[in-house]
Parts: sequence; structure tokens; C-alpha cells
Amino acid sequence: MSFYDATVPAFLQILNSLSGILNKAETHCAAKNIQPEVLLSARLFPDMLPLSKQIQLASDFAAKGCARVTHSEVPSTPDTEKTFAELQQRLAKTIEYVNSFKPAQFEGADAKDVKFPAGPDRTMTLKGQQFIGHFAFPNFYFHAATAHGILRHSGVEIGKRDFLGVS
Repeated sequence: MSFYDATVPAFLQILNSLSGILNKAETHCAAKNIQPEVLLSARLFPDMLPLSKQIQLASDFAAKGCARVTHSEVPSTPDTEKTFAELQQRLAKTIEYVNSFKPAQFEGADAKDVKFPAGPDRTMTLKGQQFIGHFAFPNFYFHAATAHGILRHSGVEIGKRDFLGVS
């Protein structure tokens, strides 16, 4: 399996599933007469980030992960989304961006150094394979799973198949 095949399709699968669960969340709000802001600001625990930020971060780890590992320009994505429609737009842009990568861009990227921020005043350098496997994917899946968990905990009728994008 190529490094591209191990990376891009995995990001795309979950980005598309996040779009699907956001659709279900918006439908849930309308059916239950819940203000969208209630779900968009929902958290699993007070010290955790809200749903909107979980979607933003999942998008960032996919787009910026692909950019960094291929040594492409890292996209700037201000976190301004406040509605389901705006989050859907962000996901659509991220999907389009991740889809724009070609397999050739990933050739040899698994063994190249990737330097990336690891906090406000710190950077790290890992080989591409370690960067994707030990940093980008774990963070991406954490934020995607947390978004799913927030919606499920809030009563949105979604399950594992929705998370996997196979419902």
C-alpha cells in the first residue's frame, strides 16, 4: 500500500462522515425544536472543547497533515464558523483540498522530515510516517470521535456506522 493510499482515503472517509453526522445533528435540532447553538456549543465535559471546535480541529489535522507531510504550503484556516452551514462549508473545503493531493506528492514522504508546531512555543520533527501515524491521525481521530460523542450524548440518533460513514 502506498503512503498516499494509507493517508488520503482515511482522512476523506471520516471528513465525509463528519459532514453526514452534522446533517443529522441539524435535522435533530429542527425536529426537536433545539436551537442549533445548543449543539454547536455542546461539550462532553466543561474543560473540553465544543462541537464546533472539534470539527474545526479535525479539518485542520486532515488538511495540514497532508500539507506538512508533502511539504506543501500549509493552509490558513481561521476558526470563524458558528453555524452548521459554515461548518459544512469548512468540511467541504477540506475535502476538496485533501482530494487535490496526488499520489506522486506522497512518494518518499514517509521517510522525509516533517517539522510541525507542537504547542505555542515548541516544534517537533518526525519522519513522515511517524508524523501521520503518531501525531496527525491520532489527533484527527480524537477530534472526530469527540464530535461524534458530543452529538450522540446530546441525543442525535447516530452510531458507529455513521462515524465510519457507512450508514
